[in-house]
Amino acid sequence: MPTYIALLRGINVSGHNMIKMELLRGFLKELDFENITTYINSGNILFQSKLTDTAKLELLIHQKIAEKFGFLIPVVIVTLEHLKTVATNNPFAEVEIPDPTQPFVAFLSDIPSQANIAILSAIDFGSDKFHVSNKAIFLIYANGAAGKTKLTNALLENRLKVRATSRNWKTVHKLIALAEAYEKL
Repeated sequence: MPTYIALLRGINVSGHNMIKMELLRGFLKELDFENITTYINSGNILFQSKLTDTAKLELLIHQKIAEKFGFLIPVVIVTLEHLKTVATNNPFAEVEIPDPTQPFVAFLSDIPSQANIAILSAIDFGSDKFHVSNKAIFLIYANGAAGKTKLTNALLENRLKVRATSRNWKTVHKLIALAEAYEKL
């Protein structure tokens, strides 16, 4: 059975959209998902499902969260293969970055159009850098992710016309390790 990773955006951040992971796992069982687990409280859900349509899975999770918690939370589903591709194709691999959580990766619901990438590229982000690679954007924040950056998920969604949710480099690698263990179930 395929393993999926659901990446939720904007839960349990600064006291907003609070969802207990135990409750979330319980509600997702109602969707006939199996082997559901979560990693940290920021919305990383590993599960297995007989369904193979990731857009359908995203919609099911989005609707279940809205029904049970009343929040309209963007959901992006990725696979282990996608995570591995992201990890091995880091365009900033040769750049010395003192912060081990960087780069961040914004996972996208769809591949953005070249026209929308051009719109994003025309914006001056100062020392912050990005690189679009299919359904992922690699992000380097000169002053850290908590710094004052214009390169936010909301801006990415607005300019690229796709859903986006970001994870730091350590989380990307941890999700790979967890998903690899799932593949052995």
